[in-house]
Amino acid sequence: MGGMSLDVQLNPYRRNPDPGEPGSPAASEGGRTIGAALQAHALQAGKLVEVIDPDEIARLIGDGSTKLWIDLTDPSPEVVEQVARSVGLHPLVAEDIIERNERAKVELIDGIIHVVMYALTRPKEIERHEIDFALGRQFLLSVHPPSWDPNEAHQLKMGVAALLERGPDFLLWALVDSVVDGYFPVFDTLADEIDSLQDEVVGNAVPATLEHVFRLKSELVHLRHVVAPSREIFSQLTSREFELIGEAQVFYFRDVYDHLIRLTDEFDSFRELVAGTLEVYLSTINNNLSVIMKRLTGVTVVLAGIAALGGLFGMSEAGPAFAGQENFGFWIVVVASVALAAVAIAFLRRIDWL
Repeated sequence: MGGMSLDVQLNPYRRNPDPGEPGSPAASEGGRTIGAALQAHALQAGKLVEVIDPDEIARLIGDGSTKLWIDLTDPSPEVVEQVARSVGLHPLVAEDIIERNERAKVELIDGIIHVVMYALTRPKEIERHEIDFALGRQFLLSVHPPSWDPNEAHQLKMGVAALLERGPDFLLWALVDSVVDGYFPVFDTLADEIDSLQDEVVGNAVPATLEHVFRLKSELVHLRHVVAPSREIFSQLTSREFELIGEAQVFYFRDVYDHLIRLTDEFDSFRELVAGTLEVYLSTINNNLSVIMKRLTGVTVVLAGIAALGGLFGMSEAGPAFAGQENFGFWIVVVASVALAAVAIAFLRRIDWL
């Protein structure tokens, strides 16, 4: 396909501007610079050194023995492109990283594994944060927003040098394992909310409860777009089809895959519980409507009995009776009507219609 010439035509890298030139990586752009966005660790002869110059990164990769971890936090497109040139990343992969709207996936391009994952947070609703990893034979590149901090991964307590010593693929496992571990607190909060929602539906089936049900259903849709593809990612990473994943590290990735299987099972349970909660809500509404109809029917029975009895006797007798004339028939009808109403009310309350 014409090799690199076609790559350049599809998505050419921008010219590297001079430092200080507007738009250059070294120049300030919205408060971001190479120094602010780039953090790189290089392991040389057992010694860990910090690197901030993309050209130095290219030189270290070229020596064939140095292992690097390049971490970019909310970088500008220029920073991504410069680092991509330094590590030999395909322009299409660099474009995907810049656009940051990819689905969770894993792909092998030009001997480099590109992994897209999502970190999850749930301050009020589920929020997804795209994280890109590019794994080469000597390096690991991670690109992420400020909302996710790779240094909080508990495996990094071993030290970056200890992880890089075992290979960039082992460091990749440490970071993706931290991402997946972050899913569990989100799932726990969802489980608690679904439990409380079920109690709320039974005790207080109001329109606000229905809105809550539909909001949870929407969150579960977003959750499925993260968990299901992530499971496929680790299915591929553990299938030994990628030479960059060492045999010794496959077992570590398989552990993450097991976590995702467990999360997938929990997700299926959540969907069933929310669907069941919606059915309970509709059943509760129907039951409440039935209770209302029974009570209205009971009131109708009481009033209809009084009206029927009064209608048979006629209302013309009420005037003389209230005027003080002797009219025992009117009062007999009144007492009979009241007695009939009392009997009807007692019966309807006994069968729980009032």
